[in-house]
Amino acid sequence: MGKPRLLGRVFEFYRDGFRSMDIGRVLWLVVAVKLFLIFVVIRLFLMPDTLKEKAGKGNEAEYVSTQLTGGAGQ
Repeated sequence: MGKPRLLGRVFEFYRDGFRSMDIGRVLWLVVAVKLFLIFVVIRLFLMPDTLKEKAGKGNEAEYVSTQLTGGAGQ
């Protein structure tokens, strides 16, 4: 009985806090843009899809297996 009431009060606390923010909204926007850049843009340009390049289509499981076992199966 106490937990749902507590969770509701916590939710209301954060909801009211975000509503009354002025500069905080701008800061949250900056954080969101930075996260977008880090996880989407940088990944697209700096992290190649090694599995796609080294394993043929349909042979992904075999390639991963050989890499994990050190090629012992061959």
